[in-house]
Amino acid sequence: MGLLLFFSISLFIIWVASLCKIYFASSSQRNDVFVTDAFSKRTVLLIIAHPDDESMFFTPTISYLNARGHNLYLLCLSVGNADGMGNIRKDELYRACAVLKVNLQQVKVLDHPDLQDGFGQVWNHNLLADIIEEEVSSHGIDLIITFDSYGVSGHCNHRDVHYGVCKFMYDSPQRNVEAWELEGRKKDQAGDAETALKAQI
Repeated sequence: MGLLLFFSISLFIIWVASLCKIYFASSSQRNDVFVTDAFSKRTVLLIIAHPDDESMFFTPTISYLNARGHNLYLLCLSVGNADGMGNIRKDELYRACAVLKVNLQQVKVLDHPDLQDGFGQVWNHNLLADIIEEEVSSHGIDLIITFDSYGVSGHCNHRDVHYGVCKFMYDSPQRNVEAWELEGRKKDQAGDAETALKAQI
């Protein structure tokens, strides 16, 4: 019980720290992508690897985007079936999105045979870039947000998503699309992660 309480408090502290960093970073930059002007609303694609990534890593980002009136799409590239609980986790993702006020019509969860959850699973960056291309084209996306090259927590699927976005950006230089990453940094030897939205990929 004590470990669960410690974990819950740690997650709350991470959430508050990352929200503050995003807020102060965005308010201090002259050309901030999250400006509040009505003519600067963005159509954002948040790309995650597994159900629960949205809650563990991106809750402050989602809340901020919603508060500023940006049009948010969420793409989850797997059902997170490493432990055979994919259907449960997929349902939990939709429930979390409802709580986070993400339009469920704009949430997409894939169950592709080549994009399965697991530390031994290598995701093809070309395949990811093709999927991202389709989503960007379908929804008029002009801003992508995803993991950093370390995958925030170090998960290989997270890292592959990052490199899939990089592949898309490299292959589509003519598109007017920005890509931002959520960077994870270790604060001390205990490995507490601090996340903040960082500059363009």
